[in-house]
Amino acid sequence: MAGDGESRLLFDRRAFFLGGVQVVAGAALIGRMAQLSIAEADRYTTAAEDNRVALHLIPPRRGWIVDATGAALATNRPAYAVELTPSLVGDLEAALERIGAIVPLDDADRARIREAAREAPPSASVAIADDIGWDAYAALNLELADMDGLQPLKTYVRHYPDGPAFGHLVGYVGPPTAEQYRKARDPLYLLPGFRVGKDGVERAQEDSLRGKPGARRVEVNARGRIVQELDTRPDVPGGTVQLTIDRGLQAYAAARVGTESVSAVVIDCLTGDIKCLLSMPAFDPNVFSNRIPSKLWKELQDDEAKPLLNKTLQGLYVPGSTFKMVTALAALSEGVLPTDTVFCSGRYTVGGNTWHCHRRSGHGTVAMRSGIAKSCNVFFYATARRIGAQAVADMARKLGLEAKFDLPMPIQRKGLVPDPAWKKDRYGQAWSVADTLNMAIGQGYLIANPLQLAVMTARIATGRLVEPRMKPSETLPLFEPLAIPPAYLEEVRQGMNDVVNGPGGTARGARLPVEGITVAGKTGTAQVRRITAAERRRGVRSNASLPWKFRDHALFVAFAPVEAPRYAISVIVEHGSSGSQAAAPIARDLLTWIYDREKAEAALARVLETREQARRARAAAQARAEAAAQAAAQAGPTPAGPPPPEAAPGSVQP
Repeated sequence: MAGDGESRLLFDRRAFFLGGVQVVAGAALIGRMAQLSIAEADRYTTAAEDNRVALHLIPPRRGWIVDATGAALATNRPAYAVELTPSLVGDLEAALERIGAIVPLDDADRARIREAAREAPPSASVAIADDIGWDAYAALNLELADMDGLQPLKTYVRHYPDGPAFGHLVGYVGPPTAEQYRKARDPLYLLPGFRVGKDGVERAQEDSLRGKPGARRVEVNARGRIVQELDTRPDVPGGTVQLTIDRGLQAYAAARVGTESVSAVVIDCLTGDIKCLLSMPAFDPNVFSNRIPSKLWKELQDDEAKPLLNKTLQGLYVPGSTFKMVTALAALSEGVLPTDTVFCSGRYTVGGNTWHCHRRSGHGTVAMRSGIAKSCNVFFYATARRIGAQAVADMARKLGLEAKFDLPMPIQRKGLVPDPAWKKDRYGQAWSVADTLNMAIGQGYLIANPLQLAVMTARIATGRLVEPRMKPSETLPLFEPLAIPPAYLEEVRQGMNDVVNGPGGTARGARLPVEGITVAGKTGTAQVRRITAAERRRGVRSNASLPWKFRDHALFVAFAPVEAPRYAISVIVEHGSSGSQAAAPIARDLLTWIYDREKAEAALARVLETREQARRARAAAQARAEAAAQAAAQAGPTPAGPPPPEAAPGSVQP
């Protein structure tokens, strides 16, 4: 009995101990459950919500770019795109095959997608194709049930209504680079549909145009597929950027220029407003807004007309005879009288070296005004040598050469106005008489861009420090007067008037067909190759006989009306050979458009007809050449004479 009592007591103790352990464990579990369900409820609710709900950023729509009247130069149009989330897709190659059956994907596209998939964060999407069209968008939506990570999207694409005519001006947009993301550290830069400005106004005004992203909360299942959209916060579009450009004028200029390699700048002399800033040939920014095909990119890079270069701001040219007004004003400021004359025999000799005038027989006795009108090199050689190079350089800078202007554009090249100090610093050499003579007629080391030449012309026309601008203002700027006596400016303006309207002027073809509007201007021809003394003795080759890239550049600067200057213009036709024949007619037609659009359109129609006739003539000539070659091939080889005797062993045939 005693043994049974001890056993029962031992059992009771063990039962009590186990019960106590169970009570403690139960209390701990209940406490933990209470902690999870009450104290930490918000934390785990948020975690569960994060697993169920995804937040997708919405790229902001870019602001519009408009001209002076509000006409659109860059807008956004609705479009469709497709993205893929690599972490959800499983077999990427299989997914690309299925997508490629709907949206064409070449080898370059597939390589880009693979690389992006390797580098993308786990939850990030990769752009597959942009602007795919409604049919492809609808077909891809049918694939959603069987393809994880597929995301057909409604989006916006940047649109440029006038295409290449404004390519260099407005620029284009494209995906951010890895370097831009590292610098910004903004998750927006990882979105496949996000675009940033890459050139032109798009790049320079990025902060104003970008806008603020929106977001949408969507419910997703365990495979990452969207179940439903919960709510959306819309994006805030970027601001509108207005320019001083006249859309109609620039579009007309592009049509007038056609396929030639030309830059044209038109400035309102009273306000400094740039009305036209054209560089042709150009690229179509609509193509650049998506992914430009590698073949097209290579073609643009290899084109000798440099369609990727904004010639108006980045192209640097020897100004040639358009610079002679600078030399003239420098001479007048240094005490040379308008009546002082130089005799031109067609050549100018210093120390046994000879410089030539464009007129081999010479111009005879020439004074300031006639020197400008006839573009007499010898007059400016002698005049510049008389006053020295520094005076010419100082005047050039006063008139806007070697200057950068406050414009909403990313790149300007300021060119060069050389002087003795510059040459000493650059080459360690003293300035020579030859340097002075070359600079006097706009040659030598001197280079400028087309905008600077237009500013130079506007300052000469008005006698004021005209500053160009591309963003309009409600207030009229008050430009300071140039530190040049009005009488000197008037003498040069009259010389420019004679260039177009005088009996011996070099640009009579620049006269406007508009009653009451008189143009003053100056032609220029800038050599791009060196003419040797031997070639001069044999006879200088005509530009027409040279390959295109070796022909002279053609330049023309002008202002109108002469009595009350309002517009200044510069035109450069690369390898156009003659300023009077190639550049001046373009300037004439652009100014005609400003004052009489009906006559300008009639002039454009004549130009287009001439181009069409030339195209037909080239096509006919090519067809005749091909027919002749085919006939020769069908006739077989021309019978030859008897074969030469066989050479003896060891001999050498001639």
